Amino acid sequence: MKITYSLKKSLIILTLLYPMLAQAEILALVNYQSKPDKTLKREGLAIIDLDFNSENFGKIVTDIPLPTDLVVHHIFYNKDVTKAYVASLGSNPLQVIDMTKQPYELKTISVPECQVAEDLVFSGDKKRWYVTCMGSSNVIMGDAQTDKQIKVIAAAKTATSKKFISHPHGIGINDEINRIVIANTVHPTDFSDADETVTIIKARSGEILSTHKMSEKASPSGSAPVEAVFLPKSNPERLYINTMFGNALWTGVWNSMSQNFSFSQIFDFNPLKQGVPLEIYFNHKLDKMYITTASPGYLNIFDIKNPAKPVLEKSIATAEGSHHVVFSPDERYAFVQNNLLNLPNMSDGSITVVDLQKSTVKMTIDTFKNQGLNPNSIVMMPKWYHDNAH
Repeated sequence: MKITYSLKKSLIILTLLYPMLAQAEILALVNYQSKPDKTLKREGLAIIDLDFNSENFGKIVTDIPLPTDLVVHHIFYNKDVTKAYVASLGSNPLQVIDMTKQPYELKTISVPECQVAEDLVFSGDKKRWYVTCMGSSNVIMGDAQTDKQIKVIAAAKTATSKKFISHPHGIGINDEINRIVIANTVHPTDFSDADETVTIIKARSGEILSTHKMSEKASPSGSAPVEAVFLPKSNPERLYINTMFGNALWTGVWNSMSQNFSFSQIFDFNPLKQGVPLEIYFNHKLDKMYITTASPGYLNIFDIKNPAKPVLEKSIATAEGSHHVVFSPDERYAFVQNNLLNLPNMSDGSITVVDLQKSTVKMTIDTFKNQGLNPNSIVMMPKWYHDNAH
């Protein structure tokens, strides 16, 4: 990627500001883009101060403009939190930032068979990464050290195919059982061709093993599984899956004898009149699970002391488009980013601060919203990411 003059200028500013940034208690990295009704288009990465005791609380500490055709969607750290991988819906679907070097610089990773990059996961041995490509219906396996493409994992969906990958979005990995689970979702441009399945892959080889339905309704249900997340340290191994259009939470439990998963629906958001469940998070003790729903916008808190039967403790209204969440290092507060793909009625543009002890909204940060911008995702900066990692 060519670095524009404005980007170079911002990188220099970031270098000069770094000593000041290091003094802040809590910093997060947000990628943003203009709201659809804005004629002057903007896109960038912003570092925002989330320290309640700072005079800069809620403010953008530094801003790094990006080309407006990237449509940066997600940011993922590698296992060492030394590199940040940037997945984009537009041009240059996958880029990487060396977080150990100043100024920060985006470098393009060559993944020519990938269109509309979505989610990334990393193997526990730090050797490989895997990125789902929603537009090209495949998964790219890459070398996590050299960032070179290793393999393209694909299997076309046909009328008779029993195992396939179709518009993959979510991806979960479990090294103990050498398995990856892919959530087959929808066509990225118009949300057509909604699938209803997840696909199981051998992690180290990339071999596609099987595809499983995530709906209790007759096919085609169009339930659109969107995220697949393993519960850390569970025995037996367990993962949770949200269905974006089915408005349900599913679980998969590993059977060591059959070497496969048993899937079942364990929660229905429809009676709550909540739609589009998205991200799944856990606390450090792994006895709480947090799930965002984008329509009309909630943060749901579940008790998972019995992981097979999550109990909803509280649904906290946030704002339209509730999506990604970061947590304060002490897990007292959750910061909920409210925007999903600039979609109508799901793109408020705010960040809701939730007090998890009181189960109430503490305040709303409108920094991006007031500038006509929508945050697309939020992650903690490396120092504080370590504090949040499980």
